[in-house]
Amino acid sequence: MAEPLEPQARLDEIVRQIAANMVAEVCSLYVLRADGVLELYATQGLNPGSVHLAQLRLGEGLVGTIAATARALNLQDAQKHPAFTYLPETGEEIFQSFLGVPILRAGRTLGVLVVQNKERRVYRDEEIEALETVAMVVAEMIAAGSLAGLSRPGVVLDLSRPVHFDGLALADGIGLGYVVLHEPRVVVTNLFNEDAEAETARLEKAVSSLRISIEDMLQRRDIAAEGEHRAVLEAYRMFAYDRGWVRRLEEAVRNGLTAEASVEKVQNDMRARMMHMTDPFLRERLHDFDDLANRLLRELMGRGGDPIGADAAGDAIIVARSMGAADLLDYRRDQIRGLVLEEGGQTSHVSIVARALGIPVVGQAKGVVSMAEKGDAIIVDGEEGVVHLRPPADVERVFADRVQFRARRQERYRALRDVPARTRDGQDIDLLMNAGLLVDLPQLAEAGAAGIGLFRTELQFMIASTMPKTSEQERLYAAVLDAADGRPVTFRTLDVGGDKVLPYLHQSPEENPALGYRALRLALDRPGLMRTQLRALLKAAAGRELRVMFPMVTDLDELRKARDLISREFKHLTRFAHVMPRRLKLGAMIEVPSLLYQLDELMQLVDFVSIGSNDLFQFFSAVDRGNAQISGRFDDLSTPFMRALKDILDAGARNSVSVTLCGEMAGRPISAMALIGLGFRSISMTSSAIGPVKAMLLDLDAGELHRTVMAHLADRHPRQTFRQVLEDFAERHAISL
Repeated sequence: MAEPLEPQARLDEIVRQIAANMVAEVCSLYVLRADGVLELYATQGLNPGSVHLAQLRLGEGLVGTIAATARALNLQDAQKHPAFTYLPETGEEIFQSFLGVPILRAGRTLGVLVVQNKERRVYRDEEIEALETVAMVVAEMIAAGSLAGLSRPGVVLDLSRPVHFDGLALADGIGLGYVVLHEPRVVVTNLFNEDAEAETARLEKAVSSLRISIEDMLQRRDIAAEGEHRAVLEAYRMFAYDRGWVRRLEEAVRNGLTAEASVEKVQNDMRARMMHMTDPFLRERLHDFDDLANRLLRELMGRGGDPIGADAAGDAIIVARSMGAADLLDYRRDQIRGLVLEEGGQTSHVSIVARALGIPVVGQAKGVVSMAEKGDAIIVDGEEGVVHLRPPADVERVFADRVQFRARRQERYRALRDVPARTRDGQDIDLLMNAGLLVDLPQLAEAGAAGIGLFRTELQFMIASTMPKTSEQERLYAAVLDAADGRPVTFRTLDVGGDKVLPYLHQSPEENPALGYRALRLALDRPGLMRTQLRALLKAAAGRELRVMFPMVTDLDELRKARDLISREFKHLTRFAHVMPRRLKLGAMIEVPSLLYQLDELMQLVDFVSIGSNDLFQFFSAVDRGNAQISGRFDDLSTPFMRALKDILDAGARNSVSVTLCGEMAGRPISAMALIGLGFRSISMTSSAIGPVKAMLLDLDAGELHRTVMAHLADRHPRQTFRQVLEDFAERHAISL
């Protein structure tokens, strides 16, 4: 490998060395092409004129079977095997025994390595192990692109072929860039050991340390109780103590690999075999095994993984199985062009944060992590929910044109920035903006927002490594009010728990976190945490109006306790001569269905209410908003949900309390049209949605729409869905959605 050879000469030397060392008459190397064909790239013992001419389709013959199953074949009489296919150009009819192993990388088959003999024999386990070890080296050669150009012009290898993924559009936009793996595979560079005993000792020490860490986790009080979280760790422990797994690792070390390379080799073998199993339970265990193997690699390398965002450069498209909102915020915004997730739903918090930052997102792109390599060209289409990995040049040109078209369309929206948000029949609509970071604030003026309808204060806590001090919170809130320049800002108090976990705030695992210990429930039990935040808000708003909103209110007594806390802080600061807000308005988020049955009582306790439609719809319809299997089966424009929203509006009107909606539905033109038809005159959305929503409402006759909507809601046997009614209305009146 160290010799200065051309790629073809290197392959020829590799097969010659293997044949000589294994006392085999034949050694052949096949590489998988993008068209599903295995092409002979090098051989010792077969007809040399068949190199780059001999071909087998995936699944065809012994070589094609090995590639399709990712499993070795060891045969005494190869020609009697039912899959045997004779290739006359190779001259292999005189060879009886056959050993073939797949060339694997990250569980993917890149080719096949074969040895053959004239005499019938069964190859020994150590010979199989040796051939698999060399296959790992060849896999890295293929992945490095050093074999490109060896075949006929136009031939593309499988590892570099274009791949198309259909997923879910989670955040609008189009991004062109290069792959950055959020959890990059641990790359093993040192493959061969110089001292097998020393490597075995390193392996034993790392396995022992891994087992101890798992046992420690299982002994923790918050894990000790039975539940799904414990079952996962029990599976980890089962793998860690599996003698077969450890024995295979030790054998790989004895055969010349380093401890790290042995883990990668056994991980590759296990992954390839489990990926072809049809039992979904067994395939799910693959994730447990992968995680365990990566933990062991990190133990061996003495590190906890690369820092998040270290690999990111300009034009980065982040590719991940899943991500939290805080993980995304570890990257610099100016580096990111898009985000691709194998999981994730429309209202998952990482999607919400990405939309706030203007980052296009596609979720449910199954298999993209294993297919992508760091630095691969990639396109994210957040409009259609499509990902193009290693796209052809013509596809890149089409998307570059679309990016330019979007830029021109954004220019048209920017031209509407200073146009009043007023419907055709003269109804003024407050288009407010959702925010949570200082980076959001320039969008207030850029988008022409009437104010900030929801400032998510928890994002500051989520990106910090320790609890933000009162002074740090105060500086942020003052900066937000300064940037608003007199426009209203509604601060939502800390909404953590559920899927928004603070690493420095201990919380026990919950079976149902969305319905558990979160938001106001948690804050009231930790009054010191809430009082610190309320004090920072009061001090930051000195001499200005302060609007504070409490999340996840379930019972009115919770709201009374929250009001008492802010009253105590107000009195405390007044006593020490701090300048207080000139006006203090308190509100509540309506996101728990129980409030629908105490609306009038609620309105007596608040100055305003805001509907959190994401959670309200989730709880109203019993739909897990992060579960993509069901999230598409339920429509937030359903008639029952629209009736619930109308009830809230009516209660606000009866009690002279303003009502705003700040969920994700406010940012889609069709659902924003529905809200205006119901009677909403204040809605809050991501800054990027303000332009399209304003363009829609400028052509809208709100009065006529209201009559149409109310007629549908009153009809107990409608022939159309609520969404169909809206689409028909938009079509009749030439309203762009």
